[in-house]
Amino acid sequence: MVMSKVWKLVRRPEGMPAAEDFALEQEELPPCGEGDIVTEALVLSVDPYLRYRARGLPLGSVMFGSQVARVIESKNSAWKVGSLMVHYQGWRTHTLITSKSLSAPSGENFGMQPLPDMEGLSNSLGLGILGMPGNTAYFGFLEICQPKAGETVLVNGAAGAVGSAVVQIAKIKGCKVVAFAGSDEKVAWVKELGADHCFNYKTTDVGKALTEAAPEGINCYFDNVGGQFTAEALPHMAEFGRISVCGAISTYNDDQRNIGPVGTRSPFNEGTVIWKQLRIEGFLVFRWDNRWLEGINQMKRWIIEGKLKYKETVSKGFENIPKAFIGLFHGENIGKAVVTV
Repeated sequence: MVMSKVWKLVRRPEGMPAAEDFALEQEELPPCGEGDIVTEALVLSVDPYLRYRARGLPLGSVMFGSQVARVIESKNSAWKVGSLMVHYQGWRTHTLITSKSLSAPSGENFGMQPLPDMEGLSNSLGLGILGMPGNTAYFGFLEICQPKAGETVLVNGAAGAVGSAVVQIAKIKGCKVVAFAGSDEKVAWVKELGADHCFNYKTTDVGKALTEAAPEGINCYFDNVGGQFTAEALPHMAEFGRISVCGAISTYNDDQRNIGPVGTRSPFNEGTVIWKQLRIEGFLVFRWDNRWLEGINQMKRWIIEGKLKYKETVSKGFENIPKAFIGLFHGENIGKAVVTV
């Protein structure tokens, strides 16, 4: 008999998520059947997009999320006891993963896969720069923005797990980088990463800063924030600019955002998009599932070569997952936020 602690969504968040939206419970796992495995969580991820997922997740469900886990029981020859994996079974300490889930096509199992060889680096990076956030930066920037040396790149949320990686990839590719982050401490770190200009968006006029830092216009914009920031940045795009829409953390707590007349809430002014002939594309990183290790291995090489730096904000204790998650929306993390069990 295996017991699991689980965090369930018991109240629909209104605005900022609150501790009362979640409840810690225990449940007994079903027996491990033929082809199944049982895993134990080592490190769990908290990510801003989970606030958006909480809008539609059925109340009483285990909160969605990813984790690095160890196989502790296996009746599946492909998964040996002791092997490590990344899966998206949610905020739980122990998980029964069925043979059906393990054999599901790519995309249907939310990226369930073996943890890549970390080559001595922390396993927690499998949830960060050597995992989904890292590949989000790698593919979402390189494939959609297709940056060229000498171009100007704008990155917001630049001290986060994805944004900080995009800043550095842009510099590796020979671009000028203008970045924005949410505190003076974060701005200082992003400058350490190589950003040519970095501003605290809370104390800076975005439009004025872009006029001064990017008078030539922005060729590539990697957008993690959306909302008012994007509305202010859009006029500064250069002709034929490319915008990769990765996230919209500024809107995740606005549950009324998509209610009302069509077009009244979009930050993308149609006239600007048309006259500047901009290309705007949203994406989900699992589009590149068949190239997953390509991104991970390249990011790992850059880390080993000293070209790519990272930070983690680590909370300890399974009981502290909601607190760590809520902290994302108060700017408490630098780099990737994870929780160790």
